[in-house]
Amino acid sequence: MTDSATPWEPPLAGTEAEHLIGALERLRTTFRWKADDLDTPALNTRIGASALTLGGLLKHLARAEDEMFTRKLSGAPVSPPWDGVDWNADPEWDFTSAATDTPADLYTLWDTTVARSRSKLNAALATGGPDQLVHLAWPGGHHLSLRRLLCDLIEEYGRHTGHADLLRESIDGRVGEDPPPGWRPRSPHL
Repeated sequence: MTDSATPWEPPLAGTEAEHLIGALERLRTTFRWKADDLDTPALNTRIGASALTLGGLLKHLARAEDEMFTRKLSGAPVSPPWDGVDWNADPEWDFTSAATDTPADLYTLWDTTVARSRSKLNAALATGGPDQLVHLAWPGGHHLSLRRLLCDLIEEYGRHTGHADLLRESIDGRVGEDPPPGWRPRSPHL
């Protein structure tokens, strides 16, 4: 049973797939809460010598979602804007180009990409559990499992949600492990 005030809370005792999805959803929600409702200067705020910004993290995690649940899952090509980027010329494009995007564009990119990812993940799980093999293979032809993709994305969110904690605290003092009960995104485009 999910509490309607905290739908991001993982199950207390669920299946393996429910726990993996629950962990990912909690991190997605916490990250989105940390990045929520900011203007351009706030989304471009940096700390110390780091080049990371919340805007760059929104764009980077949208890219990670799209790559995970398109190219790596099924071999399908990634969506715009990723499909038109010369990654050899600018391997950090997702981070650096965010500085010229509007807040509405960044929030829309992340929100719509995550919605597509949820749909693709649900469809994949409907055809098999976390053990199923995906398109991505290591040298030698050893395919990864859907479980591995989920764990990799959970790790990516864990790392960057920690960065988002520090960035958001430096902007307006927002701290906390989870959003308050009842929280919903308040970004300009919603």
